[in-house]
Amino acid sequence: MSERNTADFWFDPLCPFAWATSRWILEVEKVREVDVKWHVMSLSVLNEGRDLPDDYRKMMDNGWGPVRVIIAARELHGEQYVKPLYDAMGSQIHYKKEKDRPTVIAAALAEVGLPADLAKYADSDEYDPQLRASHAEGIGKVGEDVGTPVVAFNDTAFFGPVITRVPTGEDAGKLWDGTLLVASNPYFFELKRTRTESPQFDV
Repeated sequence: MSERNTADFWFDPLCPFAWATSRWILEVEKVREVDVKWHVMSLSVLNEGRDLPDDYRKMMDNGWGPVRVIIAARELHGEQYVKPLYDAMGSQIHYKKEKDRPTVIAAALAEVGLPADLAKYADSDEYDPQLRASHAEGIGKVGEDVGTPVVAFNDTAFFGPVITRVPTGEDAGKLWDGTLLVASNPYFFELKRTRTESPQFDV
């Protein structure tokens, strides 16, 4: 029996592209000998001090709450809540199109069975050192000029892949194989084409 390896995945619940990639890597787990460990990164941290359009700056200002609550849950209740909270928040944000952050957080905490008062950490910087450390670990593997998600596997780390549809079955496995093939080349840095659609999700 083949030994399963671990892929580390850094996410921000706000990002639809990270959500699409996260749903893909769950499919990869089914067809490749890979288990995923989930980590928080933060677009709000990444964009601190940057000159941003007003709408995007507002989104970044509102982005602290979800990641702060996930980190607080990890610190107070255990690592095992990171992925379930991400799944619950992501479903609220990307499937149900819920835009109100307190509603997202409250619904996610209820879904995974965590105390409702964890929501208070959305507006608290108490666990920001841990949030920043988790973010720094992920972004440190790929550099500051990318975003979320970041994936690390064995000695390879990369941003993305950026996808708008979630492949399943062997199609998911083939995308994994190809991504690792190019990302593992130490002199490979970028493949890109203009996006023609936003992520499309089938619930």
